[in-house]
Amino acid sequence: MFRVSNFVVGLANTLVMLVGVSAIGYSIYMFVHQDVTDCESAIRAPLLTTGIILFVVSLIGVIGSCFKENLAMVSYLIILFAGILALMIFSIFLFFVTNKGAGHVVSGRGYREYRTVDFSTWLNGFVGGKRWVGIRSCLAEASVCDDLGDGRVSQIADVFYHKNLSPIQSGCCKPPSDCNFEFKNATFWMPPAKNATTVATKNGDCGAWSNVQRELCFNCNACKAGVLANIREKWRHLLVFNVCLLILLISVYSCGCCARRNNLTATTSDRA
Repeated sequence: MFRVSNFVVGLANTLVMLVGVSAIGYSIYMFVHQDVTDCESAIRAPLLTTGIILFVVSLIGVIGSCFKENLAMVSYLIILFAGILALMIFSIFLFFVTNKGAGHVVSGRGYREYRTVDFSTWLNGFVGGKRWVGIRSCLAEASVCDDLGDGRVSQIADVFYHKNLSPIQSGCCKPPSDCNFEFKNATFWMPPAKNATTVATKNGDCGAWSNVQRELCFNCNACKAGVLANIREKWRHLLVFNVCLLILLISVYSCGCCARRNNLTATTSDRA
């Protein structure tokens, strides 16, 4: 008799197997087609590896639950237990390394501004050294500042100042507020007179700003901080996802233990 626990484990792993096949297929598509961007090509190998792992592990789970192969089920439970343990450790780690970096409120502005020193050392590693060259190229390819070039936001300073910019737009598409640049339009700013402020000598980003539309503040630390804020937000979303995934995996693991017991019972009955 096919037990409910075997059915649940088999169904769950069949769905995961389909996800793995989809990941493998999409990564192969990106390998074959040469028109993908540098940003998209960066995920090809990790996506392929993830897809293969998901497919193999779920296949073992399907064999163990649906075909009552006890060795496969034991192997599956060991892998699943290791995965649950690793996911718990990773989630705790994520909680601590993404706990800082909420951004600074700027008086009279609808957006926040960010600094790299507000983020953990681990997160700062994502924008360090040669990595930033690739990220900066991706930002230019994605035209992250183009949304600011249309309508009243582009032309009217007060409307721009009260717009809720994304962290990347706040850091990469305009000079920092303490540079006191004069607004001409959303992506074109004039530096103050030399005797008007001394902030420019204190904040290196003031000198890094360029009105060239493919450069803007992409060489600024503020831009790195904006990217870090975006990464932090994604990692926080992943943390929530991991908690939900842990609950699901623990449930599947419990069903897997029941399925293994069912397999042992079925094997004993067959021998009798």
